[in-house]
Parts: sequence; structure tokens; C-alpha cells
Amino acid sequence: MTTTITRLRMAVQKSGRLADAGDGLLAKAGIKIRSAKGQLTARATNFPLDLMLVRDDDIPTLVGDGVCDLGIVGLNVLEEYRLDPANEDVDVLARLGFGGCALKIAIPVVDDWSPAMLEGKRIATSYPLLTRDWLSREGIEAEVVTMHGAVELAPRLGIADYVCDLVSTGQTLEANGLKPVHTILESESVLIRTRAAMAPPMVDRAEALKTRMLGVIATAESKYIVLNAPEEALADITRILPGAEAPTVMPLMGMDGHVAVQAVARESVFWETLEALKAAGARDILVMPIEKMML
Repeated sequence: MTTTITRLRMAVQKSGRLADAGDGLLAKAGIKIRSAKGQLTARATNFPLDLMLVRDDDIPTLVGDGVCDLGIVGLNVLEEYRLDPANEDVDVLARLGFGGCALKIAIPVVDDWSPAMLEGKRIATSYPLLTRDWLSREGIEAEVVTMHGAVELAPRLGIADYVCDLVSTGQTLEANGLKPVHTILESESVLIRTRAAMAPPMVDRAEALKTRMLGVIATAESKYIVLNAPEEALADITRILPGAEAPTVMPLMGMDGHVAVQAVARESVFWETLEALKAAGARDILVMPIEKMML
């Protein structure tokens, strides 16, 4: 007897910075998760979603093979996975705006930098496929030494001459006498989906979840702006509004030639922006946070 799967399965990192940010994103999207400490799965109580709590390296495989429908994973992990031709590819549905970092070549602080200095050297990394791919594109012959942790110690231990490591703040590299000199990949967390066949109801549920998550991301920096202005100032004001699409414009009662303007600003609104709006003729400017947004 075949069991019909009616709940989405999403692979997420079981612990760490990305796990915490992913939990926060789901919570802001209105998804209530019931989990028990030490469990490998968690269940949403108000949405047809089950979470698989796994290592980040396993997330692309679980989604690529269709074991999970969706996944949240760092782009660095995904691109390393994609460079192996034996792996099934996945679709990237959205960039999620958290977990920002970069995969970088790092060298001892005392050395000067040029790509040619890597020729014939040993480079330690946890991302051998991405490193070899970059070296190939640069025409550099070098030996890649695969490590699964403490990559920054490789030069000090004599394991390698240089490293290709994931950098967030750079403090770990600095503590080990290294400096990042070249970026191979800019990374952040992404939402991925399997290319395996999904039943239409599951596709709709995946799309609904993606829409909620994108709405949360959109509201993170978005603000709702309301102001009054003379009609002749509208063109200048519209140009100043940060990241806003066509604003809503309504006449002000009892004030001929004046209008109320309402707009959603998709970028940060700074005091300098408000000063520029006022200089253009805007008055009574209100900037308010947006709790929810459906794109």
C-alpha cells in the first residue's frame, strides 16, 4: 500500500548560526514549530511542514535526491555540491539575506599577493571543488589539500602554503597570521527545491511557503512612508523615495494643489532622505515599520 505524502519536507541545519536565523525566518513567516531537544525532525503545528535537522553538507543531497522537497543552505555548500557531476541539481528559489560570508584565498600576513604566487603551491581548504574550479579558470597549477576543519592552521602546521577558507569577520584568520586577499565566492543562505516530481498540492504549498518567506525578507528593510506635498513637487519626491515603486497619490481635502503621498520604500530610510524630501517640498513626513508584506 502506497502512503500519500501530504506534508512538505524541508532540510535545515540542525545547529549553528544559520539554524538560528532559519528558525527566526520561519517564525516571522507565521510557522509554529514543535520540536524536542536532540530530535532529528521537527513538525509545524499550523502548516503542512516537517523539518529534517541535519548537517549542512547533507542538505543539497537530501533535496537533490528528492528525500526532502525544500532546503535552507549556504550558497557555498550548494555550489561545492553542484560541481560534482554525480550529484542531482536543485533549483534556487530565493536568496534569504542571512548567513553572509565569502570563500577567500588567504596568505601569511608577511607575503605580498598575486595569483601567480599560488603556482606549484599547496592550498588547504574545506571546499576542494570550488578551489580547483577557480584555479583552473585562473590557469594556475596548484595542489589542493582537503581538510574538514581548522583550515587556518594548515600553514602553521606545514600542511599547506596557503588556504582557501570561509570568511565572515576574518578574526580567525588574523589570529593565525593570515590575511584574506581574493574572493572566490560571495555566499549567503538560499532556499532550494528539488527537481524531483512533486504532486500539484505540494507544489502549491512550497510556493506558499516561499511567498511567506520572501514577504518577511521584503519587510526587513522596507518602510511605509506617508507625506503631504504640493503637486508640482511630486516628480522630485518620487525620485528621492528610496527603492519605491509608483506611489499612491490622493488629493488633500480643502487644499487645492496639494496631495497625500503613500509609498513602500524597499531600501533603508535615513535622516538624509527625510531632509531631501523636506527640501523638495514634502511636509508631515511619517515613516512606519511594516509588520507583514505579501509580494
